[in-house]
Amino acid sequence: MTRARDARWPGALGVLGEVRRTPGVTRAEAARRLGLGSGSATEITARLRALNLLDEVPAPVVGRGRPTTCLRPHPEGPLVAVVEVRYEGWRCALSAIDGRPSTVVARRHGHRDARKVVREIAAALGDLRRRHGHRLRAVSVSVAGAVRHGRLVQATTIGWDAVDLSEILPDDSVPLLIGNDATLAGLAEARGGAAVGAGTVLHLTVEVGLGGVLVVGGLPVTGASGAGGEYGHLPFGDRSRRCLCGALGCWDNEVDGRALARHLDAPPPDDPYAYALEVLARTDRDDEAADAVRRVARALASGIAGLVNAHDPEVVTLGGLAPLIRAAAEAEFDAAYLDGLMTFRRADPIPLRPAALGEDGALIGAAAAGLDLVLSETGLNDWVAELEQSTDRQL
Repeated sequence: MTRARDARWPGALGVLGEVRRTPGVTRAEAARRLGLGSGSATEITARLRALNLLDEVPAPVVGRGRPTTCLRPHPEGPLVAVVEVRYEGWRCALSAIDGRPSTVVARRHGHRDARKVVREIAAALGDLRRRHGHRLRAVSVSVAGAVRHGRLVQATTIGWDAVDLSEILPDDSVPLLIGNDATLAGLAEARGGAAVGAGTVLHLTVEVGLGGVLVVGGLPVTGASGAGGEYGHLPFGDRSRRCLCGALGCWDNEVDGRALARHLDAPPPDDPYAYALEVLARTDRDDEAADAVRRVARALASGIAGLVNAHDPEVVTLGGLAPLIRAAAEAEFDAAYLDGLMTFRRADPIPLRPAALGEDGALIGAAAAGLDLVLSETGLNDWVAELEQSTDRQL
C-alpha cells in the first residue's frame, strides 16, 4: 500500500492547521485562508479522511451560498493525552487534533507525596492507552514547577524537589513532553486566547507565586535549557527574605496570598491561592484587606512595567489572580504600572489584557505542544505507517 506516502504534507498540514486554529472551520473557509482552489481543497480533505485524520459534516447553508462541509477530527484519529499538575491537584485529559482537551479524570493530591501522584497519573495513562491503543500519539504534561531539559527540577510551590515524571509512562512507546504551566498557558493565549495576532506576547500568571513566558512568533522563549520564564524569581522583592527556591528577594513573595497574609499579620496560609481569593472578596468592606491588596497590586504592576521595558511585547496577558488583583485596586495598579515604564512608553503603554482561557490555559497549551509533535511531517508519517500496518494485519 503506497497511498499515504504519496501525500503532499505541505498542503495537508495547512488544512490541519486551520482545523487547529478554528475548530469546526468549513472547508470553503479553510481553502480561502490557504489560497486553495475548491478542487485542491476537496482532494486534500478526501486524502485526510482516508488517513483517519479529518472528518467532514455538512455545514449549515446560509442564504444562497454553495453547500460546504465543516472539518473536524476523525473519530478514529490521533489523540494526545494531556496531564496538568497544579498546586492543589492534577487532572488528565484527551485532545484530538482540534486542540480541545476534555478532562477524563481529576484528583486532589495533598501537595507533598510526589511518588503517590506519579503512580496515580501512571494508572490513569495506562487506562487511556488500553482504551485507545495506537491512537494515543503523545503525552504532554503541564506542571507548576521549573522544567529543565524536559525534566521537573524544582516545584517549590507544591513542596517537591526534582521529580522523575518519566515514570508516568512504563516505556517510551510514545513521546513524553514536560513543560512549565505558565509557559504553556502563555503559548495557549498567544495562539488562541487574548493575544491572538500579536507577534511578541508576554504572559504572566499569579497563583501560588508568579510565572510566565515570552512568546515570539507563536513559540515560547524558554532559554538554553528550557527553564526560562521564571519571572517570579527576579529580585523585585525584599532582599532580606529568602524564597523557597533558595534565592533572596524573589518577586514571588510579594504578589500572592502569602504576601497578603504578611500584610495582614496573619499566619502563612495552607492554601495561598484560596486565601487570596478570600481576601479579594472582602476588600469592599474591610479596609485592612483593601490596603493589603493595594500593596500587592503595586508590587505586581511595577514588576510588570520592568518586564515590558525589558522585552518590548505587543501585549501582556494576565492570568490567575493577576486580573483580580488589578480590578480590586485598579487606580494603584495602573499608577504603579505607568510609573515603572520608561518615559517614551507612557503615552501609548503596552496593553494589559486578562487571559481569555482561564483555568484551562495550561491544559490547552500542553495539548498544543503535543499536537505540534503529532502533526509534524515526522509525526504524520509515523501515524500513516502504523495505520498501514494495522490495515495490512486486518487483510
